[in-house]
Amino acid sequence: MLEHVFSEMVIAGAGWTQEPPHRYILVYMKISLDRCVACGNCVAICPVGAIDIDPVINRATVDQDRCVECFACYRGLSTEHLNPTLVRSMRKVFSWFRLRFDPEPDVCPTDAIEPQDLAWPRIVRRAFSDPLVPHESTGIHGRGTEEVKTNDVTHRVGEGEVGFTIEFGRPSVSASFRDISGVTETLAAAGIAFEANNPVTHLMDDPSTGKIREDILDERVLSAIVEVKTTMERVPEILRIVREAAENIETIIAIGVSTRCDAEGGSALESVLHDEGVPFWRGKTNLGLGRASQVEPVAGSG
Repeated sequence: MLEHVFSEMVIAGAGWTQEPPHRYILVYMKISLDRCVACGNCVAICPVGAIDIDPVINRATVDQDRCVECFACYRGLSTEHLNPTLVRSMRKVFSWFRLRFDPEPDVCPTDAIEPQDLAWPRIVRRAFSDPLVPHESTGIHGRGTEEVKTNDVTHRVGEGEVGFTIEFGRPSVSASFRDISGVTETLAAAGIAFEANNPVTHLMDDPSTGKIREDILDERVLSAIVEVKTTMERVPEILRIVREAAENIETIIAIGVSTRCDAEGGSALESVLHDEGVPFWRGKTNLGLGRASQVEPVAGSG
């Protein structure tokens, strides 16, 4: 079961704990109400706007539905250990003289942010949102895939083939697996195969249907990448499928398309994209400097 795949990350020292399924206790990123002094520094650093100052209690609170467990608030702010009662008193006294007593913008003055142990399925959020945590399914940090950046070594995309990276979400606009599943199911229905060495593929009940596991559909992540490979002739079809599916979901989709160039550095992909009204930029080029994974023996070399 995939729960066990993620639970191995605990053994690897990722700092997460997991109980058997019937004993799960869901815990999240937390800001201590006792220590918070409502300075607002964590509000500005959250990439998805999940932290706000509650005007009723005058404390920072985390919207657990929007939080993607990226740990940006925890790692992005240095900490001081000032007494929260003293800080609140000083701010109140200063306000009488229309003065402000605020910490530096990159500091949590009272060490109020308290990361909690994560359990399934919320642990999936951190796996896709925290760039310092590797995916257990691929061993790669961040979104868990190198895409075609290492194609000169991995040979994912061969001659005459086209690789697609379909990225869901961005900082400030996260994505839910329910939205992602809506697109992957549509692609699967068209007979499109998914890259096996990809963390989103590992979360599918059955890659042939593209349906993502029911228990994580409502989990949100900073971003996730779906990868597929097809022939040059099917490029317009895939672009159409993604465009139509994007109209029914509430996130941003960015598409990357890759292919092998010919000896002169050109490819048929440019004209195909031009015909579809898609702007073409050479964003990244593999120069073949990687170490070849398969080397043909030289004749007569023994």
